[in-house]
Amino acid sequence: MPFSVLVRFTTALLLLAGCTTALAQDSPTHRIPVVPDDVLTRPVVLRSGIGPAHDGVGTRNRDAQAFYDQGLSYLHDYVWVEAARSFNQALRLDPRLALAHVGLSFVFTEVNRPDASRDAFAAAQRLTSELNPHDRAHVEIRALQMASEAAPFDLDKRMAFRRALDAALTTFPDDAELWIQRGIGESSDPFERGQGSVVSSIPFYEKALARGGVCAHHYLAHAYENSNQFTKAVEHATAYEQAAPNIPHAHHMRGHVLRRTGQIAAAVSAFDAADRLQIAYEASEHIPPEYEWHHEHNLDLLGSSYQYLGQMARAEKALKAAFDVPSLLAVQMYDKRGWPEFLISRGRLDEAMTAARILSTHSVTIVRATGHIEVARVHLAAGRFAQAADETNLALRELRAASTGQALVAPALQSLQGEFFLRTGQRERGRQMLRDVARVVRALPGPDNWVQALFTLESIARTARAAGDDEFAAWAAMQMLEHDPNYAGGHYAAALSARQRGDSANAQREFTTALQLWGSADPSLAELSEIRAMQGSLRR
Repeated sequence: MPFSVLVRFTTALLLLAGCTTALAQDSPTHRIPVVPDDVLTRPVVLRSGIGPAHDGVGTRNRDAQAFYDQGLSYLHDYVWVEAARSFNQALRLDPRLALAHVGLSFVFTEVNRPDASRDAFAAAQRLTSELNPHDRAHVEIRALQMASEAAPFDLDKRMAFRRALDAALTTFPDDAELWIQRGIGESSDPFERGQGSVVSSIPFYEKALARGGVCAHHYLAHAYENSNQFTKAVEHATAYEQAAPNIPHAHHMRGHVLRRTGQIAAAVSAFDAADRLQIAYEASEHIPPEYEWHHEHNLDLLGSSYQYLGQMARAEKALKAAFDVPSLLAVQMYDKRGWPEFLISRGRLDEAMTAARILSTHSVTIVRATGHIEVARVHLAAGRFAQAADETNLALRELRAASTGQALVAPALQSLQGEFFLRTGQRERGRQMLRDVARVVRALPGPDNWVQALFTLESIARTARAAGDDEFAAWAAMQMLEHDPNYAGGHYAAALSARQRGDSANAQREFTTALQLWGSADPSLAELSEIRAMQGSLRR
């Protein structure tokens, strides 16, 4: 079959460099939103409940200082539009405020406008000769950071950025903003804004906190979460939420870490609070949801949390809403696969095909590749193996043509290949590929990857059962339980495997556990009816 030509490409794809956060536009017919200047420059008022930040800068205008500080707060909250509005308001009050231009350089990077970012920073550099030492140090540090962003794999440039921060901290040891930047600078990704904070970042954030940098709670929550110290992560996420109650991401962040402590229902409440705040903000400020990356991201986690609980009607609503919002970021474009995969998992193949076809005609190359992978998954689920092979070859062709992002999509492609081999009688080949996928996805950091890994393992177990590979289905079920013993679907999969091998006692026990964990699930959830029917059969 034509699918066989894919095998030799898999290893090469997995070795390719990771993608950047934002993607260039591949086609003039794109649907990638661009946040326009008229939104970023709208007048803004001073607000409360957004997390206090302060860095004394070279202005004599108290209002300019206040709006600059507000811009910093919004940067730490990842609310890019409001950060831009605040910095621009500061510049209207003091056009010589160089660090407001520096702030805008961050915003423009995050909204996928690199040329505007460079222009904003050039405006700051033109003011360098008149800056005080503190402001000049911040400009010089940003210059080194941008140089590292332009060459993300150049270790020398990354180290130059860190050394400049260390030198500045010697001169300005009480500058909480510099301590936060130094913590972020521990990452190997120069585009990092704190989401990927590592354990070595923690001492720097703690020093920022000791100097009044309350926003460091946000970054400490990420750092502790990424280092699997979830109790500490919840502590700092809660402190962040209390400091910034009007910021959707502050509530979302607590939901992040609650998921990792098994408190899924509490996480749903946090994500739901974030969604209400997000919608209210967008309505009051007339901000389209596609300009706010957080809107879609929060819906993704809300939807997957409902899916985890077996509340499929609510999951469907959130995941479909996220799918329908145009995305600024590559990773969010890729994450749209969650909607067709949800539909496949529920056996709604026609709807899944419609959604997958939308992705396969996107203007961005890696999104088209993702779409072809999802179309192939639908064909596999329907037993149309030749069509699945053809679509997967189309996905590979798109990936080979892409300028970036292959490593983002490669695990999904390898999972598809493994499932194809398992379903078409090449059992050992399929098993090995899917074992590799399980190892890779389980090792990925972050809460989004954590729950998606769980659903990937569930898909593997489902495929193995469909292929009649009971032994591998049992292995996949055990992987699910190792990854998260609190997920009802893992116990359901383990019960099915135990029943298949004639182990009635274990099957009954696992079915009972699944029913308990699905206690808040939709009454119409198909698995509940299946469990009760099979329990009755086992008792007889």
